[in-house]
Amino acid sequence: MLSYLLVLTVTATVQTQRITGEQKDGSCVCELSSSLWAFPTEKFEGVAKQVQTCENNLEKFQTKVKNRNVQLPKMERALKDITARLKPFEYLNTNGLYNALHLQQLMKEVDEIYYTASDAHKKSPSKETNDLLKELTNAKKEIQKMYKSDVFNLETMKTRLRDLNNRAQTCKTIPEDFRSTCHQRIMSNISSPVVTKLNSIHSSYISGAWGRDAKLNSKELYWEHCLVSGNKHGNTIRVYNSYEDFMASKNYKDEYIASSYSHTNAVQGSGTILYDNTVYYQCYSTAEICSFNIATKATKRVKLDDAGINNKFPFCYYSCRDWTDIDLEADQDAVWVIYATEENHGNIVLSRLDPLELNITHTWKTHLFKRSVTSTFMVCGVLYATRFVSTYQEEVFYAFDTTTGQEINTLSLPFEKVSAGIANLNYNPVDRRLYMYNDGYLLAYNTFN
Repeated sequence: MLSYLLVLTVTATVQTQRITGEQKDGSCVCELSSSLWAFPTEKFEGVAKQVQTCENNLEKFQTKVKNRNVQLPKMERALKDITARLKPFEYLNTNGLYNALHLQQLMKEVDEIYYTASDAHKKSPSKETNDLLKELTNAKKEIQKMYKSDVFNLETMKTRLRDLNNRAQTCKTIPEDFRSTCHQRIMSNISSPVVTKLNSIHSSYISGAWGRDAKLNSKELYWEHCLVSGNKHGNTIRVYNSYEDFMASKNYKDEYIASSYSHTNAVQGSGTILYDNTVYYQCYSTAEICSFNIATKATKRVKLDDAGINNKFPFCYYSCRDWTDIDLEADQDAVWVIYATEENHGNIVLSRLDPLELNITHTWKTHLFKRSVTSTFMVCGVLYATRFVSTYQEEVFYAFDTTTGQEINTLSLPFEKVSAGIANLNYNPVDRRLYMYNDGYLLAYNTFN
């Protein structure tokens, strides 16, 4: 039997194989055993799984892209909002420090404070004014050094100037009757409500103010003012000539402050006060204070520089009443304005108004963030602030003394309320009562020093 050698050359991924064959019946018979041409089942299944995984991943990716297309506009709007909110702080660099471009403005502020202190020293020399001038002179020298420094923290200097400015304000020539003997007597207690009454218009009017004429020795005159246009605007004030009439909601007179809710002299917000038969309030949609004399019907205006309005710096975070950017208060000697500015980082600014000339005579800047406060009131030149405790309880927690420039935040004077939201709170030196507009309810409290 002849043996033949058959050589197979395979052009696949295998090498040449040598096969031995035999001659049978005139033919060459070769037995070849090879898996070269077997169907790769396992490999096929593996590839099929990879394809399925790829399809699943592709579907997930497409879903993510679709969701991102929906979320992207929202993210862009949020980014624009963040950019707008951060715009006032563009002067901050990557290290959280200020750049030198604002040194000129800083020096200008120091010069203004120095001028105020110098003028007060000339009119009424004292150790306080002399020490203040020395400190301001040192502050000027420090700012000059900043010009030579590449990096410096201006925030510390701004805080220092705020304190120096408050001291300069207290050194201004102030009438002797302004320096009340009660400025050292901090309020110690607030009674339970001695008056609880729904406003005379309707329970739906949840924002407004009420009280008694705050001028000492003024005739008995009770008033209420409800915001009746979206809890934002108003144009009338209701007055009563006696407490009995007020409690019975009779014999009142509606005085028209403006001809309509949208008139330039209309009221915006709930920060209204009545002092010496004159209504003081925020003028319609502007950073201005209006005064309306009920007897003469005359209106005056004064601008509040840099004051935030239109819910830029309202009171409170919880159960808040909108349109509380500007709050008017009164004590026995003056009308006061409480507001906030970007320059003071949203913290409360307090200005004293001459009620006759309606001009700003003094301004103090505090460290109290306005939105952390529910409401404020003034007693003997001391600013008090309250905060939300619960639906039925409020607490006086803060005081700022304009006579000394000192502020404390450790007070704890709780008092009751009938609902969560407070639209207005004002103190009356005539009867030493607090008057609160509480979600449409009118409440009054006795106070104790």
